[in-house]
Amino acid sequence: MKGRTIVLDHLGDAEAAALMVDGQLEDLLVDAEDLPRVGTIYRAVADRPVKGQGGMFLRTPDGAAFLRQVKGLAPGQQLLVQVSGHAEDGKAIPVTQKLLFKSRYAIVTPDAPGLNISRSVKDEAERDRLLEIAHDAMGEAPHGLILRSSCAEADADEIAEDIGAMLTLAATVLEDEGTGPETLAEGDGPHVMAWREWTAKAEVVTDTGGFETRGVLDAIGGLSQDRVGLSGGAFMYVEPTRALVAVDVNTGGDASLAAGIKANMACARLLPRALRLRGLGGQITLDLAPMPKKDRRPFETALRAAFKSDDVDTALVGWTPLGHYELQRKRVRIPLSEVIS
Repeated sequence: MKGRTIVLDHLGDAEAAALMVDGQLEDLLVDAEDLPRVGTIYRAVADRPVKGQGGMFLRTPDGAAFLRQVKGLAPGQQLLVQVSGHAEDGKAIPVTQKLLFKSRYAIVTPDAPGLNISRSVKDEAERDRLLEIAHDAMGEAPHGLILRSSCAEADADEIAEDIGAMLTLAATVLEDEGTGPETLAEGDGPHVMAWREWTAKAEVVTDTGGFETRGVLDAIGGLSQDRVGLSGGAFMYVEPTRALVAVDVNTGGDASLAAGIKANMACARLLPRALRLRGLGGQITLDLAPMPKKDRRPFETALRAAFKSDDVDTALVGWTPLGHYELQRKRVRIPLSEVIS
């Protein structure tokens, strides 16, 4: 099946959204039941500092949160924070004080003034048009604004309406005068996130049972396996542990001199999708197939290019003394294994 299809449905009782591209599952968003959504904003209360970890535990309506900041904070102080990722089992909710009010076209940034346009919008005339829209819509608002790549060729009224909605939400949150821990804004669920993030032209399926009729359930079933097939008969295992995600690359039956670099390059191309669909983040260690050191640079270039289009922040850390390659990936999604177990 050619083309892009967005399927909005549920996995069990959990809201979920799937992006199918040419019949293949390209992305999957699943709601984290009983867990705060990424993007949720709290009025929190500082509890106790943990100087050894360079942070502060906070009290929120959803339990303990952890903020990586101690300077200027005192126990009992109230502050606004936003959920920045999913907490590991038994750990505090990760939060940040850098609030973002994010929608399909606009991101309002209270702590970063200025008007900015996505660098992927190259046409100068289009950039000028978007700046005009931004200036008119922002008025005298003191906040910063980022216009996303989805603004390119979009209707001016729709962009202005989006900016206005985010300004209204920002004002409601920032002008809050309440006391004690409270949820001030809920993070977006999978269906809204699909509208917000998957902006390229696509067929949208909202019928109940769409996951079954469009092949999403079959694709999800395949994700329960750790083994991922690569081109040329090679394969890799993507195995999450409590400490890290281990990726083991194997050449399969290829015994040629270039087998190692071919398998590793195939891993570089498919790794972002494999991690994204499984909802995996944190420390990631690649145990690559044997290859000469001269081939490391092309591998890094391929890996960097592959992650460039991925929407989850991933830092390419580098090589270890044992020849493994390490990455650090933000935990912004719940592991799929916790949803379908």
